[in-house]
Amino acid sequence: MKRNNIRKSGSPNATSLLITEDYQLHTLSNGIRIAHKQVPHTQIAHCGIMLDIGSRDELPHQQGLAHFWEHMAFKGTEKRSSLQIINRLENVGGELNAYTTKEKICFHASVLDDHFEKAIDLLADITFHSVFPEKHIEREKNVILEEMSMYVDSPEDAIQDDFDQLVFANHSLGSNILGTADTVNSFDRDQLFQFINDNMDTERIVVSSVSRLPFSKVIRVAEKYLGDIPQRTAKRVRTAPGIYTPVIDQKERSISQAQCAMGQPSYALLDDKRLPFFMLINLLGGPGMNSRFNLSLREKYGFVYSIEGNYTPYLDTGFMGIFFGTESKQLAKSIALINKELKKVREVPLTTLQLHMTKVQLMGQLAMSEESNMSFMLMMAKSLLDTEKVDSLPEIFSEIQNITSLQLQDIAQEMFNPDNFSYLTFLPE
Repeated sequence: MKRNNIRKSGSPNATSLLITEDYQLHTLSNGIRIAHKQVPHTQIAHCGIMLDIGSRDELPHQQGLAHFWEHMAFKGTEKRSSLQIINRLENVGGELNAYTTKEKICFHASVLDDHFEKAIDLLADITFHSVFPEKHIEREKNVILEEMSMYVDSPEDAIQDDFDQLVFANHSLGSNILGTADTVNSFDRDQLFQFINDNMDTERIVVSSVSRLPFSKVIRVAEKYLGDIPQRTAKRVRTAPGIYTPVIDQKERSISQAQCAMGQPSYALLDDKRLPFFMLINLLGGPGMNSRFNLSLREKYGFVYSIEGNYTPYLDTGFMGIFFGTESKQLAKSIALINKELKKVREVPLTTLQLHMTKVQLMGQLAMSEESNMSFMLMMAKSLLDTEKVDSLPEIFSEIQNITSLQLQDIAQEMFNPDNFSYLTFLPE
């Protein structure tokens, strides 16, 4: 998809500056990109630094190291203690946060726009100048081990992590982002610095911003705090998962309700079928109460409290999963109802009205998600790293409008064969 309304700007470094109707883009001399969307009617500035590094870039003995870096970045830099980091934005009513995914690490902040420079200064400091104090390392290991225990105690979360391991067996995409108790306990400062050195690439870093501030000020602040970061190139090579083989597994847990996950690998980030498949997943198991799974399993039969369908695209593959909890005696019936809905979309094309309503619902959901300035800030950075562009809503809507019923049926026949699904079930002991 082409980006519309791009023009060269006459501001500094014009050859590296792109402007669209939705966002502006500037590239620093070290390769770090600055993306900004100006929103006139807000006093809040949302900004973040997103790196194209995640848990899939870890070696087996490093499982959990990307997430550990995210935690340790807040524990001290060359010029700030952990307490100074915490107070820097909190004292002015701002928020500082971070997260790690399979392919990304992001440090981000939200503040009154008067304090935008403070936020960028702090984000740059914790991203590029953390020293990982020894006294905090053992303490933070315990924090992460507690975090692991929280996930184990939540079967809805635990089954999703375990299902990743089932679908992407013997590949880093299947590893738990938190790591294992053994790997976390083995981490030290040298491993953190080595991981950063092996994976950091300044051309794979985006500083994203949404506020009412003019782009010229955003560039000026970015140049001040990020312009002198040395240019770096990553040594890492990402490898795709191997051949997928469906697996059926069942585990007993100290739980009162059965939990079930079913699914398989799916389309990668740049696959032309990505958006139609997302629309199909949204129809079946999206957040709407009128999803087909919810109408069948909850509203008609009362078998579940909630059921969801997920689709996550990665660089070279994707993941689709269906997750629900139910009474053990209703497990087989619930799976049968899901398969009935999957069979229906494989065999019966959507009517003109059904297709229209499915498109309208998805467009409405996407429009509402873009209303959140923080969500747009994060999406803008991820999209630039993944696809080198940020599609406007009109572009996305146009692509959605061009999706056909036959196209959805072809995708359903390709992706919704239960014989190709892996199944993981947690049963009460």
